[in-house]
Amino acid sequence: MITQGIHHVSINVTDVDSAKQFYVDVLELEDMPRPDLGFPGAWLKAGNQEIHLLGKDSGQPLKEQHFAFLVSDLNAVADVLKKHDIKYSKEIQIPNVCRQIFAHDPSGNMIEFNQRISGE
Repeated sequence: MITQGIHHVSINVTDVDSAKQFYVDVLELEDMPRPDLGFPGAWLKAGNQEIHLLGKDSGQPLKEQHFAFLVSDLNAVADVLKKHDIKYSKEIQIPNVCRQIFAHDPSGNMIEFNQRISGE
């Protein structure tokens, strides 16, 4: 296979500071050094993958477009979101596959939180 996995996902955000606060303070991603690329942004680490915030307003995010974080405890994620007054969807369960909830970052980007069901 020529690919080895996802290195990073770039997300356009309208306000880098509020997006960074959400991803670092709420979701506990690690802030990484970022070179000057000529526009605002931030590089964040989630496990072995990265999220790159691009300070570029590209309009409203597409309704169904999203990316997903793999989580070990969906209930703990829901508790953190609740603590920070962040709205999220009702839990969806795909039988024998996963449990998932969806929320939005401050720029309206949809995020899935996905907990695999044991036995996989």
